[in-house]
Amino acid sequence: MEQAFSKLKGDRWLWIIVIVLSVWSLLAVYSSVGTLAYKEGKGTEVYLIKHTLLIFGGFALMYISHLLDYRWYAGISKILMAITIPLLLYTLVFGDTINEANRWLTIPVINQTFQTSDLAKLALITFLARTLTRKQENIKDVKKAFLPIMGSVCLIFALIAPANLSTALMLFGVSVLLLIIGRISIKQIMYVCLGVFVLLILIVALGPRRQTYMSRVETYLNGETADDDKSFQADHAKIAIASGGLFGKGPGNSTQRNVLPHPYSDFIFAIIIEEYGAVGGFVLVCLYVALMFRCIRIVTLSPKAFGALLAAGLGFSLTLQAFGNMAVAVGLGPVTGIPLPLVSMGGTSILFTSVAFGIILSVSRNIDEMKEKVIVERNKKVIVGEIPVME
Repeated sequence: MEQAFSKLKGDRWLWIIVIVLSVWSLLAVYSSVGTLAYKEGKGTEVYLIKHTLLIFGGFALMYISHLLDYRWYAGISKILMAITIPLLLYTLVFGDTINEANRWLTIPVINQTFQTSDLAKLALITFLARTLTRKQENIKDVKKAFLPIMGSVCLIFALIAPANLSTALMLFGVSVLLLIIGRISIKQIMYVCLGVFVLLILIVALGPRRQTYMSRVETYLNGETADDDKSFQADHAKIAIASGGLFGKGPGNSTQRNVLPHPYSDFIFAIIIEEYGAVGGFVLVCLYVALMFRCIRIVTLSPKAFGALLAAGLGFSLTLQAFGNMAVAVGLGPVTGIPLPLVSMGGTSILFTSVAFGIILSVSRNIDEMKEKVIVERNKKVIVGEIPVME
């Protein structure tokens, strides 16, 4: 074990959290894809193998990403933004419609769909970290700093929100946190919030999914008096959680996995509690809390602003996404389509999440290397100081 970890650089606890979440994901996904396999006329092993390959593919990308010096991502962020904006626009107009939303594009040849908002999250956070770092000398200047930053945030929000409002809001929340850390004035942040609020009203009132958004919010607010058809998913998620008890029914013994529409993705947390109980759910929450604290530690130790902003943005993005998914499962928020990072079954979302983890680990690796250099330099001075000077 020690020999295996010696090849993995960066925060060791972060690696352990990733491995535990990935293994748990394999168990949870295999347990919850029975209904999907029946509908598609395939064996559950097919989905397990596919998910396993994606997990290993994610580990490969994570390993490569953490070996690359994090400072390279400043330049890569510009390329990602240049690719992301036209892709989001194309998806909005010509994307594949799944669950009444144009969120996906199909990759030719391999015939694999991917959600362009996953790429957008990575692109915007890395771009904001780069821009905020570069503009620190003129951070209060409206033309040189505020307008480029506000423009990128509002543009990405406007392109994601019509088809995926929950992801857009979550990404905006992370952006605001980065703006605060990056020393943007509160007054300017309020202008950004005002601009996004206007876009939000227009999208909810005039967007293609306005009826879906209003229906979900109305169902959440009405609670017990809501229409049974509209509250179907939330109701059965609560049944799964309630029936799990303290220690659960055991792995593979869920009954609500045969009722919930997406037990392997959107409501996988409810299935985990049903099978592993409140204890299992608490452990999973603790893993994400530990993830957040390890990211905060990396932020505080990073000597460079870009590294700190990168770790903060990507770390907050992953943990907010996790808590958002779990909040929906337990009835603390309206139904959304946000997956549980590294646990929910997904395609390219697992790969992009793995890259995000790899970038955070790259920042951590740089911190460790700098510490080692300081220790080596200090030891050299001590050794030199012990050598007697010949007169």
